[in-house]
Amino acid sequence: MARQPDDKAAAKFSSEDSALVRELALLLDETSLSEIEIERAGLRLRVARNISVAATMPMPMAATPAALPVAPAAAAGPDLSKHPGAVSSPMVGTAYWAPEPGAKPFIEVGAKVSVGQTLLIIEAMKTMNQIPSPRAGTVTQILVEDGQPVEYGEPLVIIE
Repeated sequence: MARQPDDKAAAKFSSEDSALVRELALLLDETSLSEIEIERAGLRLRVARNISVAATMPMPMAATPAALPVAPAAAAGPDLSKHPGAVSSPMVGTAYWAPEPGAKPFIEVGAKVSVGQTLLIIEAMKTMNQIPSPRAGTVTQILVEDGQPVEYGEPLVIIE
């Protein structure tokens, strides 16, 4: 709040000024504005609400314990990346079970696979990369969901 008077006698705060401040404060509450500024008869008045930035920012999802996802490996207990039959992701990307949406998946749990057979696809930088089986055997576990982001070295499939 600032008054720009010509002399010091006029610089005193009057009851009219006080009433104007109250009116503007009520107007702030009614309209949900954060500040109002007016100028009239040489009086320039600004009324602002003190708003906390933290109160207006959304809470991150990870801050709420109920929102934390449970990784399949953590739910299973042992570290599946150390399993002798684990096939790990060779890159960062998005894993897909089938060549296109709605198509039959490349593999299923219980399926027999041969060396070089496509297990799944990882999309990285708009490129579809086929992930071949490094060994022959039976698929005992598929550790990623269709469309799930994967990281380098993350176990994808267990073949025994």
